[in-house]
Amino acid sequence: MMGIEAEVREIKLHVIEISEKIDELMYEKAITAMMKLAEKSLSGFFEDEPDIYKIDDLKVRYKNTFSFFKKRKFSLC
Repeated sequence: MMGIEAEVREIKLHVIEISEKIDELMYEKAITAMMKLAEKSLSGFFEDEPDIYKIDDLKVRYKNTFSFFKKRKFSLC
């Protein structure tokens, strides 16, 4: 059996881990919100610009990029 002090230490470690995960999620949420805001604010600017790439090109690029990060366990944001 664990003593009370050992249990408190273990609980503290779990709380720290949870806190770090929450911080990471908040950071990712903020980054996503900034990206959406930038996309929305720039949409009018790019509306009159000619398309350089076709949508099919972008899908392939994102698909390959996602698999690259997924294999290496990186976050996309």
